[in-house]
Order: sequence, then structure tokens, then C-alpha cells
Amino acid sequence: MAKAVFLDRDETLNPDPGYISDPDHFSLYPWVPAGLKRLKEAGYLLVVVSNQSGVGRGWIEPAALEKIHAKLDRLLQEAEGIRMDAYSICPHRPEDGCICRKPKPELLLRAARSLGAELSQSFMIGDRQSDYEAGLAAGVKKSYLIRPGDESSFKEAIREISEIGSN
Repeated sequence: MAKAVFLDRDETLNPDPGYISDPDHFSLYPWVPAGLKRLKEAGYLLVVVSNQSGVGRGWIEPAALEKIHAKLDRLLQEAEGIRMDAYSICPHRPEDGCICRKPKPELLLRAARSLGAELSQSFMIGDRQSDYEAGLAAGVKKSYLIRPGDESSFKEAIREISEIGSN
């Protein structure tokens, strides 16, 4: 079975000025492409798992969200020749009581089923407690809670995961 790294999007991969609704306002942190390439080289699938309540609130059009993710893939492709393997998104508002909003594990479980990824050999990286808890609830090998927008904590998680993957 495949192994994956599940990644929160906002403040993990990119700055978040608040409800990004336009691809022109989306950018990656400069250290992200090289880190994700290292994970790909270690044999991991890359999956964005993200709560995007702006969709449910009507602040982000679903088509705009798709364009933002297409830009994310384009930036990764241009920088390191890679792209995300999947996106698993919760478009609901917190008060909707859905089954997919992190910290519930459904986004990870859904993506793992779709990709044939073995959760016990996979990892979660995110900047919020809900990301960390979603990873644990899904049964990943390890869940990493990094500081929002922090290069050193991101790189440390990448280093540790890629070393495990190379063994």
C-alpha cells in the first residue's frame, strides 16, 4: 500500500490573510516546494486536507477554490516539478455539524481510501490542534503540530518524515 503525508493548507503551506478567495492572493511559503519534493522523493503521496468554511459561508466560490489549488500545483510544478496527489476539503461551516470538518478524521480517511494509502505508514502536518487531532483520530503513524508559518518547525517535520520514509 501507498503511504501519504496529509498537509493542512493555510499557515502550513501558505500565508493566510483570511479566507483566500482569489488565486492572485495565494502564494506558497518559499521553503514549501523543496520540503514537499523531499517527501515525494521518500515515496510519499501528498494530500492537502483543509477546512474551508469560507465556501459554506459563501465567501469563496467553489470554482475559485479549484483555481487556488490549481495555482498551488502550478507553483509546485514550476519550483520542483511536483504536484499534490489529492485535495480533501471540508466546505462546511463549524456550526453545520458535518462529518468531515477537522478535528474529525474523515478528510484523511476519505483520501486514504481513494489513494490506497496505509494510514499507519502516513503522517499529518498542520498548524492547529484540530489538524493534529485529525491525524491521531485517523490513525496516522505520527501527527505534527508546527508553528503557523514557521520555516524551522516545517523543515524539522519534513526531515523526520523523509528519514523514516527512506528506511
